[in-house]
Amino acid sequence: MSKIKIHIRNNHWKEGFLPCDLEGEKHSTITKVEFEKGLSQYPEIKDKIEYLVDWDEDNYITSMKEADVLLGWQFPTNNIREIAPNLKWIHVSSAGVNHLSPFDWMKDDLILTNSSGVHSKKAGEFGLMSILMLQNQMTKIVTNQKNKEFVTLLSKPIEGFKVVVVGTGSLGGSMIKHISKLGAEVIGVNRKGNNVEGCSKVITFDRIDEVLPVADFLYLAVPETEETKGLINKERLDPDILRYPSSSNDPKSPVCNQPSMIVLLVFFLSFQYPFIRESPLTRISFSFDNLTSTPLITGPTEFIFMLFIGLHDIRGEHSVCP
Repeated sequence: MSKIKIHIRNNHWKEGFLPCDLEGEKHSTITKVEFEKGLSQYPEIKDKIEYLVDWDEDNYITSMKEADVLLGWQFPTNNIREIAPNLKWIHVSSAGVNHLSPFDWMKDDLILTNSSGVHSKKAGEFGLMSILMLQNQMTKIVTNQKNKEFVTLLSKPIEGFKVVVVGTGSLGGSMIKHISKLGAEVIGVNRKGNNVEGCSKVITFDRIDEVLPVADFLYLAVPETEETKGLINKERLDPDILRYPSSSNDPKSPVCNQPSMIVLLVFFLSFQYPFIRESPLTRISFSFDNLTSTPLITGPTEFIFMLFIGLHDIRGEHSVCP
């Protein structure tokens, strides 16, 4: 049996896309050392494959002529049938594949898989860090530092505060497990209202207005779909409805006796960052003093093992079965 040929495509950083800086490039690169480390756990397939670790277009055309498998994130889809006549499987190193749509370039016998859940560990850590950062008023501390002010700010432990998490899949669910262990009351919002570990209750998307007024933190971990578009809008973030305190720092300003919501918007929407910067949701987030909008800060950790698990089932010559 001839060996299965794998082309591993890395991408140099590019402004406005992923990776978007040199640090991101370093953390997203699939190196030979990393690949061999993962491969060492599957010795039964080590002698059945050969691979090339490549960058962008360096050896893409020549290598893809014989490649059976493509591992990467961003790659040209035009004329892929002609460029890679033997290609049977594309494994994307991210959970999202919307940057490759529309999928009219796919062949009938070509399999496309993603790395669903690959960001869950890092996303959970990032979510926990973000909420604790806001609870401890780190945004105000940073602002005070820029203004050359040293002000002692007081805050309570997170225990007892209400965190509404919209999207309770692998990403939101990972954060829920962390924050619930610290005593926060977590209310989950998902499509079906199914129970989620760490949540005191779970409701469906259409009932979100029931819980927004009582939330101390709002955490979004949902993809951009027809169901989620417009889910959080200007009306739902209206200060009169959500009882925000006055945006003024004047201690004499009237402040409602209800606790303010700190909203944490985590974008799992699109990799088109210029689009995100201009989106209505992002513009809304700039309107409130007590609202922090962040991009997703994460990185894949296990996508190579997903590839090896797929390669573990090899049936016949040039047969790749993820």
